Amino acid sequence: MKRTCIAGWQPAADCLSASRVQRTFTTRPITNRPQVNNLPYIALLVACATAWGATNFDSEGARWWSHIEYLAGDALQGRGIGTPGFKKASEYVATQFEKAGLKPAGTDGYFQPIEFNVREIDEPKCSVALVRNGKAEPLTLGEDGNIRVTGEPAHEIDAAAVFVGHGLKIPEKNYDDLAGQDLKGKIVVYLTGAPADIPGPLASHYQSLGERWKALRAAGVIGILSIPNPKSMDIPWSRSTLARFRPVVSIADPSMIETRGLKLAMTINPAHAEKLFEGSGHTFEEILADADGKKPLPHFALPAQIRAHVSYTESKMQSRNTAGVYEGSDPQLKKEYVVMSAHLDHLGVGRPINGDAIYNGAMDDASGVASIIEISTMLHEQKVRTKRSILFIAVTGEESGELGSNYFAGHSTVPASSIVADINLDMFMPLHSLKYLEVQGVNESTLGNDIRAVAEKNGVEVQADKEPQRNLFIRSDQYSFIKHGVPALAFKFGYTFGSPEEQIHKEWLKNRYHAPSDDLNQPVDKPAAAKFNVIIEQLLERVADDPSRPKWNENSFFRRFAQS
Repeated sequence: MKRTCIAGWQPAADCLSASRVQRTFTTRPITNRPQVNNLPYIALLVACATAWGATNFDSEGARWWSHIEYLAGDALQGRGIGTPGFKKASEYVATQFEKAGLKPAGTDGYFQPIEFNVREIDEPKCSVALVRNGKAEPLTLGEDGNIRVTGEPAHEIDAAAVFVGHGLKIPEKNYDDLAGQDLKGKIVVYLTGAPADIPGPLASHYQSLGERWKALRAAGVIGILSIPNPKSMDIPWSRSTLARFRPVVSIADPSMIETRGLKLAMTINPAHAEKLFEGSGHTFEEILADADGKKPLPHFALPAQIRAHVSYTESKMQSRNTAGVYEGSDPQLKKEYVVMSAHLDHLGVGRPINGDAIYNGAMDDASGVASIIEISTMLHEQKVRTKRSILFIAVTGEESGELGSNYFAGHSTVPASSIVADINLDMFMPLHSLKYLEVQGVNESTLGNDIRAVAEKNGVEVQADKEPQRNLFIRSDQYSFIKHGVPALAFKFGYTFGSPEEQIHKEWLKNRYHAPSDDLNQPVDKPAAAKFNVIIEQLLERVADDPSRPKWNENSFFRRFAQS
C-alpha cells in the first residue's frame, strides 16, 4: 500500500497511509487554482493532518490497551498454559481475528490443539546433599538450589560431579569445555554464559538447553547443575526461586523432546555456590573473577558426590495455538506466508509476592498479542492488499520453553517451505517514547534492511542487541522458526546507555519481570505503543510485497539452518 507523507508533519512517525488520510478528510484537486490561493488550504490540510495523527496515536494506543485490559485482567488468572483463563484468552483472540477478516489457520478452526506432558515437583519429599568422605551435607531447596523436573528425571541419583567451565562445545570456534574429561555417568556443574570472544549469535545458540544437552549427553553426562552468573540474572534469586513450584510442561510428541537422558537438573543459588567448591582447590569467587576478566575458566573434578531423591507427579494437559491468515492478493505470492507471532500464555497463579498471586503478564506478553490483534485490524480497516499472505499466530507454552511455536514450526498448518519470515513480538516494553528500536537479529538477514528503512521513514533509530550476553534472540518464539531456516526479527524499545530510559528498563526487570506486578497498574506509553504498531505494520507490508523472499546474510551463523 502506498504511504503518503505531507511536508511539515512532525514527527516523521506521523506519516500515515493514504487510506487513513482519505478517511479523515476529503480533498479535491487544487492544481487549477491560483497557487497563492492554495497556500491557506495547504496549511489547513497540514495542520489538520498533524492534529489527526497525534489524536490517532492516542486513540489507537487506547484501543491496543483495551485488549491488554482483558487479557491481563485478574479474571483470566494469568493465562497459565492449559488453564480456563488461557482458554478464554485464546477464544478472545480468535474472535478478534474473525472481526479482522482473518481466515482460520488452525487444524480446528482458528485453533491448533497440542498435547502436553506435565510434571509437578513434590518438594517436601525431595532431598539433595553433597557427600564428602561419606558425610552428607544437605542442601536447602529453595535457598541453596532448586530441582527442575525436566528431561527424564530419576527418582534416585548418586553420582560424581565435575566443574566444566561454561559447559559448552562450540565446534566453529574450536571451543570445547568437555574435551579430555571423563564425564560418563557424572553430573556437570557449570557457570552460565559463554567466553567473551565467542560471537553473540553463536554463543546464544549453543547455550540453548537443547544444544547444550546434546553435547553433554554425547559425553556421557547424566545430570546438570547450572550456576547463574549474578551479573546476568534478570530476576533476583529471592523472586526467581518461587518459580520452582511451577509445573514443568513438555510436548507429548516424543520426537520433540530435546532432553532425553537428563536424570537430574538443578539451578544453584550463586550466593551459596561456594559450598560446591569446598576442598577442590578452587573457589567460586575466583571463577567469577576469571569470567569477569574474560579469562578461560578451569575444569576440575569436585570432591563431593551429588546425592538426590526426586519426587514428582505426572499428568497430561491440552493447550492450543491460535492462528489466522490475512490472505494475500498475488496469485502466486499469496501461497507464501509472513508469520507474525506473539505468545499468549503467562505464568498463571503462583506463589504470592506482596500478597498478590496472579502473574498477569501485561507486558509479557499480552502486549505482543494486543499488537498482533491491532495490526491485523489495521490491515483489515485500511483494506490493505499485500501480495503475500500474513499468518498471525498467538502461541502457547512460550514460558515453558517456546513449546507452542516449536510445535507449530514442526507441524505447520501451512506448507513449511512457504513460510518466508517470522516477525515476533515478546515484551517489547513501551515504557517511554519510541526514539530507538532495538532489533534482535537485525544483522543476520535481509530483514534488517527492511526494518531499518521503515524505522528511518518514521524517525526512529534502529539499534542492534545491546546485551547479547542475555541471549534474547534464542529466548522467545522467533527461535523456533529460525531453527527451521526462517529469517526472523524480534523487538524491544531501545535506549542509550546511562539514560533515564535504561534505568526504567532495569527497574522493570528487577521489580516486574515474571512478577504479579506486571499487571494493569504500571506506567505504559500507549501512544508510543501505537507508533510501534504502525512501524511493524509497515514492516509486514514491505516484506509481504517484496518480490524476493528474505534471506540470511552470507556471514550469519543462522544461515546453516536454511541449508540443512
